Amino acid sequence: MFTGIIQSVGRVAAAESRGGDLHLVIDARELAARITAERFAVGESIAVNGVCLTVLDPSNGHFSADVSRETLSLTTTGQLRAGDPVNLEPALRAGDPLGGHLMSGHIDGIAQVLSVQHDARSLRVEVQLPEALARFVAPKGSIGLDGVSLTVNAVEGSRFGVNLIPHTVAATTFGSLRVGSSLNVEVDQMARYLERLLALRC
Repeated sequence: MFTGIIQSVGRVAAAESRGGDLHLVIDARELAARITAERFAVGESIAVNGVCLTVLDPSNGHFSADVSRETLSLTTTGQLRAGDPVNLEPALRAGDPLGGHLMSGHIDGIAQVLSVQHDARSLRVEVQLPEALARFVAPKGSIGLDGVSLTVNAVEGSRFGVNLIPHTVAATTFGSLRVGSSLNVEVDQMARYLERLLALRC
């Protein structure tokens, strides 16, 4: 589980296709310096742009991870190239503060940025969702975009808006958001389970 509060921005050190899967190496030196060695060990989970990945070969602040075809089909991970910045968050531990909202690191789909506008010192961003995910998004509800916990401002059909305060822009990869940018989307877990329960009642 994760909270959507990004701990650091790392960089892709290498991205290599292996038999249809993807092997990533992530430079996470800043994150590694901020957490205990036990949380940066083989088998631990780290969210990379919101995607829960299993840590392999941690060394000198770097770790590698294998990405399956299933994950590649639902996320932007296959678009990553060496040098790209990525949002990083280690898995939640008992007793950790829950500053955002509970997130699983299991991405539901990919959204597209429609507009980015300055609003005083903040940024207002409008996002286009896949139609199938629109029913899970509500005004003032929570949503995860590239691993960042955000509050939905407004919803119109399959479009919604969020507000990015200066701290969020500075502490994540969102400083480089542009019209047409692709984002990993994780809808609120409560909405997902509620939809399933209602479907079973019909």
